[in-house]
Amino acid sequence: MHSPPIHSPTPTPPASRPLVTPARTAAVLAAASAVLVGLVAAEWGPLLSFDRSSAGRLHRWAVAEPGLTHANRVLTDWVWDPWTMRILTAVAVVVLWLQGARQLAAAVVVGAVVATALQQGLKAAIGRDRPTWPDPVDSAHFASFPSGHAMTATFTLGLFLWLLRRAGTSGPLWGTAVAVTVVSVVGVGLTRLWLGVHWSSDVLGGWLLGGCLVALFITTYGRLALSRGR
Repeated sequence: MHSPPIHSPTPTPPASRPLVTPARTAAVLAAASAVLVGLVAAEWGPLLSFDRSSAGRLHRWAVAEPGLTHANRVLTDWVWDPWTMRILTAVAVVVLWLQGARQLAAAVVVGAVVATALQQGLKAAIGRDRPTWPDPVDSAHFASFPSGHAMTATFTLGLFLWLLRRAGTSGPLWGTAVAVTVVSVVGVGLTRLWLGVHWSSDVLGGWLLGGCLVALFITTYGRLALSRGR
């Protein structure tokens, strides 16, 4: 009698890692941010030329359209102001704390502090002057790069999206949250340019750095949570 052949089970192929991960996103945005910071610090001619020409064009429009300029001031000073974003962060921290997610609440506080410290540190280190106009439509203080409004909104609202997704938000509510985030992040940057208080590269820097910090936060928190679960 012949024994039937024994077939070894087919090995399961290893699960492929997603192409886009928070860690890879953080690395790409960090590299882009570093390049932009270097160009701004070195006062690279083509970048400065673009900044000046685009700022001059927008300022002429802002002077010619006082109604639209007033609307931009309301949006930038109240709706998308960094203090509005900090209040939203405080609300999120309180909600997480009351829900028992105290480590996550503490992590959000640390992340917000780090984002603010990085923003202010870069402003002080680079010391870039803001645009100046003989007929300004708005004013702002301290150094120009990066845009604090753009960076704070990107970090805060990006973090909110992650928290909502983590809580299982989906469907129309998720779509609305994404739409509000995109409109707000893009919108706050445009208001700063329209009002003539930032250069284009300031706003781009705020977007890149804010996005980088969100991705870095998600990566770091995920790894810490994984290590605690072992």
